[in-house]
Amino acid sequence: MTVLHGALVVLRPTVTEDVAALAAIRATPEVRARWKGGNDLEADIAASLDDSDCNCLTVEYQQRITGMIQWYSEEDPDYRHAGIDLFLEPTVHGNGLGTDAVRTLARHLIDAYGYHRLVIDPAADNTAAIRCYEKVGFRPVGIMRQYERGPDDTWHDGLLMDLLATELPR
Repeated sequence: MTVLHGALVVLRPTVTEDVAALAAIRATPEVRARWKGGNDLEADIAASLDDSDCNCLTVEYQQRITGMIQWYSEEDPDYRHAGIDLFLEPTVHGNGLGTDAVRTLARHLIDAYGYHRLVIDPAADNTAAIRCYEKVGFRPVGIMRQYERGPDDTWHDGLLMDLLATELPR
């Protein structure tokens, strides 16, 4: 994977040296509420790096680690698409970094890998994330009822969103 340059952020392959900084971001209450994780967030992130189905990229802003964006793919030719997940340090929320990171990765997945469709699945009540993804061009597909177990151990709805390659703003 190459280093990707957005208008604001740089996305580069996540390396072991990034794990502690990413775990600290995942441990913030705002991120942990959405991304959860076990008692050892460093081990959780390290496991993601070892997962061949998950492609992790560190998000940098002004040469500082500010989060991680990851993607996975469905390679069955009849259903081929890629999915994206993202978390950012709460201190940078609201500055367009998430939109830039998702747009940059979406362009790369479409241009370099030929995906015709991308998906993302924020919590249905995560209005800030939904707004971010809509700015990139993702559209709501529908509510996935009781999709994810939350930190309170109850089930919460998710919103499936997708973006077709032809809809990505250039």
